[in-house]
Amino acid sequence: MSRKTTARVAVLGTGSWGTTFGKILADGGSHVTMWARRPELAAEISRSHRNSDYLPGVVLPANLTATANLQDALKGAQQVFIAVPSQSLRENLAAIRPHIEPTTIVVSLMKGVERGTGLRMSEVIAEGLGIDPSRIAVASGPNLALEIAREQPTAAVISSQSLETAQAVALLARNKYFRTFVNTDVIGTEFGGVLKNLIAVAIGIVDGVGYGENTKASIITRGLVEMTDFAVAQGAKAETLSGLAGLGDLIATCQSPLSRNNTAGRLLGQGYSFPAVVKQMQQTAEGLASVAPVLELARSIGVEMPIVEQVKQVLDGTLDPKDIAPHLTTDSDEPQGERTNDDAEAPGGGVVWRSVKRAFDQLRYGGRSAAGN
Repeated sequence: MSRKTTARVAVLGTGSWGTTFGKILADGGSHVTMWARRPELAAEISRSHRNSDYLPGVVLPANLTATANLQDALKGAQQVFIAVPSQSLRENLAAIRPHIEPTTIVVSLMKGVERGTGLRMSEVIAEGLGIDPSRIAVASGPNLALEIAREQPTAAVISSQSLETAQAVALLARNKYFRTFVNTDVIGTEFGGVLKNLIAVAIGIVDGVGYGENTKASIITRGLVEMTDFAVAQGAKAETLSGLAGLGDLIATCQSPLSRNNTAGRLLGQGYSFPAVVKQMQQTAEGLASVAPVLELARSIGVEMPIVEQVKQVLDGTLDPKDIAPHLTTDSDEPQGERTNDDAEAPGGGVVWRSVKRAFDQLRYGGRSAAGN
């Protein structure tokens, strides 16, 4: 495919990531129109080429403008990139739908699971816009917005059920500091971006408590196992979770103070309540909103996620953050295989035996696990 450099694209959402992705596209040669909910922010982006609220000190390209009129933003757009909070996506789609053209490609820049339905963002887009999944793509990877806005080199994955769609998006979403790869594993790519946020919250908690690098390395490693087991059970390819959308994003999000999810976890670890953390955060930490729906999905398919379970207990106020680390990476004192298939080969049946034992304990102890667990 020859590279297009004069495409007209729209980016919906002017937070740090939406604005950064608009810059990526503009620096790649596209004419970018951003949609801002606040007219004053749209005016600042268009006139001053800045977004001082979310990207202080960053100068935006001249071929990137903004408007508070959704119809104007979408008019003639060949590709539309959506970067709104995941839990408000469906209501935004209702406003977008009348203005989407029949051949427009829609790209999700969001990393979340919809509460109540458990749907991934691409699935919500397909439902909300009534379009075929072949016209939908998702972007994911180790992509901390401020670093990219400052043109520090990185890479990302563009995924779609249609390889042609993924390639068309990847050709626009690349420049001298941002490189894109493609795959057709939408499930793995999306869940990698969702699940790493939950592990990043856990890392933030233990960081806030004051635990060191060994603890964090253990959680990251075991967290990747949880991510992979969950995603594969949903139909993803295991190798996707070892790539940019899984391991790459996990490392970046867990180790950086620029990560909103890491920051939220650190505040929890320092003793702030969940409502207090939400109040302090200027932007949405998607991991906080995704914990409950991810756990509901995990339980429905029989996947154990002890790290995420412990994070939920901290969010619910039923577990003291300082007590989280000894329990994060396992829910059993019995020796376990490091990988799920190691468990399956272990004496006593591994995962199967633990599931049976847990069910027996719940009956024996009236819905509670055995004392001390």
